[in-house]
Amino acid sequence: MAAGLVFFTFIDDYFHSLAVGAIARPVTDKFRVSRAKLAYILDSTAAPMCVLMPISSWGAYIITLIAGLLATHSITGYSPLGAFMTMSAMNFYAIFAMIMVFFVAYFSFDIGSMARFERQAAHLAELDDEQIETKGHVRDLILPIIALIVATVSMMMKTGADALAESGASFSILGAFENTTVGISLVVGGVAGLIVATICIITSGNISFKNYVRAYGLGVKMMSGAITILFFAWTINGVVSDMQTGKYLSGLVAESIGAEFLPAILFVLAAAMAFSTGTSWGTFGIMLPIGASMAVHSDPALIIPCLSAVMAGAVCGDHCSPVSDTTILSSTGAQCNHMDHVISQLPYALLVATASIVGYLVVGFTQSAVLGFIATAIVMAILILLFKEKKH
Repeated sequence: MAAGLVFFTFIDDYFHSLAVGAIARPVTDKFRVSRAKLAYILDSTAAPMCVLMPISSWGAYIITLIAGLLATHSITGYSPLGAFMTMSAMNFYAIFAMIMVFFVAYFSFDIGSMARFERQAAHLAELDDEQIETKGHVRDLILPIIALIVATVSMMMKTGADALAESGASFSILGAFENTTVGISLVVGGVAGLIVATICIITSGNISFKNYVRAYGLGVKMMSGAITILFFAWTINGVVSDMQTGKYLSGLVAESIGAEFLPAILFVLAAAMAFSTGTSWGTFGIMLPIGASMAVHSDPALIIPCLSAVMAGAVCGDHCSPVSDTTILSSTGAQCNHMDHVISQLPYALLVATASIVGYLVVGFTQSAVLGFIATAIVMAILILLFKEKKH
């Protein structure tokens, strides 16, 4: 269920992690699924899905970057949206990270620390959220979620439309998402959901006002840790950005590799940068122009695979990084210990990353996205079989 909800919440990764976490956590607790696995599912269906969708906040941002790159290098064979869709089809990490989530959910493919957390969850009678039982109604869940989604999307469109109007640009859905203020939109959506939830609780009469205030205070307390971590993560990101670490690392390899290895090298470099900085968007801004320049000067036919590899690597590094916004918010949405989430997710991310590197090597030598996709699938299947054999 948690994995499937991504198809309704792909507009923004923050929104997905927090909203789906709140919806799915009581269900996964009831069926004794560990919080670590829920956090993994949230994290692996947040950025990987958003980066593939042109109508998400991620898609709008990347399309804008692509438009500038195509104009800079006088590439007329693709429109910005067409290039984005082609790149999405070659974003092996994002695609196979999503596939891995459904495989893990359906077949209980538990490796590394995840197996230990699942065993612990199976022996717990109930998890924390289920310690207090109250009678509820379906509307108490559905109506606040609807209010949250409608208010968030409406505010994203409004802030985007206002920004377009100020710049004199005509309104478009992609343009609105490109210029939206996600933070304000999520705050408005959260307040709307809270108001509707409060009304539902008061009218139902199942919880006293005193207990409601107590629950509200506990909710604020639970979020304070995530806010503190985010503050320091953003501080670290700013320092790393000022040091221009990414440009330095890219310059080291720009003139010393063959064109065939470019996609794989860019994937690894983008992943390392995103892991160290905790931001995929910052990595996009630095590495997409560098990747495009390297491809144009080495082999112009590889520009789309190289840009796709940068996108995939940035998502991979962001996915693994303990200081990433989405990693932190996935832990928060699942109410899971942050480092438990990081260490339990890492084996799955590295497995998919290894398969993706092979896929990009194949693309670099053959310039065939289909062969690269097949190679990635084969390597991932082999690695899964090896892990299953080792487990048994």
